[in-house]
Amino acid sequence: MSALWNKIRARALGQLQATALTETNDGISLSYGDLYRKVEELSDCLKRLKPGSIGLLADNGADWVVCDLASLAADRCLAPVPLFFSSEQREHALDDAGVTWLLAAATADLPEHYQPFGSVPGPQHIVLWQRKPGESSRTTLPGTAKITYTSGSTGNPKGVCLEESLITQVAETLADATGEIAVQKHLCVLPLAILLENIAGVYAPLLRGVEIAVPSLRQLGMQGSSQLEPTCFLQAISNSRPNSMILIPQLLDALVQGTRSGWNPPENLQFIAVGGGHVSSQLLEEAVDAGLPVYQGYGLSECGSVVSLNLPGQNRLGSVGKPLPHVKVSLLSGEIQINKQLFLGYADGSKSNPDALLATGDLGYLDEEGYLFINGRKKNLLISSFGRNISPEWIEAELNTIPGVIHCAVVGEARPYLGALIAAAPALDDRFIDSAVGLINATLPDYAQIVCWSRLDTPFSTAAGTLTANGRLKRDAIMASYRTQIDSLYPDQYKHASIEAPARFRSS
Repeated sequence: MSALWNKIRARALGQLQATALTETNDGISLSYGDLYRKVEELSDCLKRLKPGSIGLLADNGADWVVCDLASLAADRCLAPVPLFFSSEQREHALDDAGVTWLLAAATADLPEHYQPFGSVPGPQHIVLWQRKPGESSRTTLPGTAKITYTSGSTGNPKGVCLEESLITQVAETLADATGEIAVQKHLCVLPLAILLENIAGVYAPLLRGVEIAVPSLRQLGMQGSSQLEPTCFLQAISNSRPNSMILIPQLLDALVQGTRSGWNPPENLQFIAVGGGHVSSQLLEEAVDAGLPVYQGYGLSECGSVVSLNLPGQNRLGSVGKPLPHVKVSLLSGEIQINKQLFLGYADGSKSNPDALLATGDLGYLDEEGYLFINGRKKNLLISSFGRNISPEWIEAELNTIPGVIHCAVVGEARPYLGALIAAAPALDDRFIDSAVGLINATLPDYAQIVCWSRLDTPFSTAAGTLTANGRLKRDAIMASYRTQIDSLYPDQYKHASIEAPARFRSS
């Protein structure tokens, strides 16, 4: 039996009547006893299936958690697939992970080589699908308990193979690290197929006997990977009244904007972990001023998710916290390196090197007290025609604090000055954006200021190939898709370093 499920099982048996999962505010819930019984029933079913990876394609909810835990209990490799993947990305993930059996809704839009197999005990709205006989499937790396999909440099997501021992270690470490926070209810906001919410928002709380609210993504006002209805999102938080949440920067910004418009966060909200991208110091300061208990963290799928985290009593604004106890961080030429023996490899069959440090590709430093700071991605560094090395994430985080800005991308590789592509709410006036950019420029050194910007007709998206599965910019795709618009920011006479750039030039 899975060590992680065994620990959660022991917790469940010790508090059978306590609430484990709630889906909505209308009374739909599972006690720890109900959760235990449903997981055991489904686990027995999964154990009897022929060999092969199991896929999970479902919305956030109690069914998702039951399927996930049952796969653990059955010692079967599980590959959760985010609903916001395009049909091509979804098919790639299922093939890449060698998914023979798939847990999904009866109405799910699936590749033709999957056929219904039958109902399963435990989840209410999930049925079992089988890859058609004769359809070949890839075998996974030995010891793989979960294949989690993260963004790659191309349109196809990348499957990271994780051992159960690493997943358990991270979940237990997080449960211990947050033990002094009196969390009785956690609200899952991110898709459960995202490893961060899966481990930190489900496994760690269950190990502590916490109630977990798992509303559907639509109930939270979310569509796809990057569309949000702020009013619905804020109302869902108010209705749920959680003690803790995990947010990405865009969602934290929605909370800050909400407080400016009169929204009051629940009084019992004690811990908001923020990760998944660079967060500007200004946004963090505004969140704190608004009474939001924000704690920034950092992680990688290859490390089993969380690497470092700020905590109450150990919180340094602008840092991503101190590395967790099981993690060792070192630096090589400014690049963050993580200790050995983490993930197994990738679903394509390429193995990790157990004797080598993991080069994260992230630039940063440790201060004298051991807090980790992230400066940006090594591969994303812009080198201006004046020879300045500039991390675009730094400036993008500041631009994203402008109310109404949805996405932005800073450009300027081999150019004499920086420009930006900005997608904003239709009601946001160009003059307001221009003024806000000017205020941000006043806080930046001259080489990092945005001299010119161009407004996008539509935001970036996974469907257009300009956003990764977890909402990060796909810079190569953006450069290719918006080449003409970017070039318009740099008239021919300004392309050479010897020519002085204009004070401000905007192209719409």
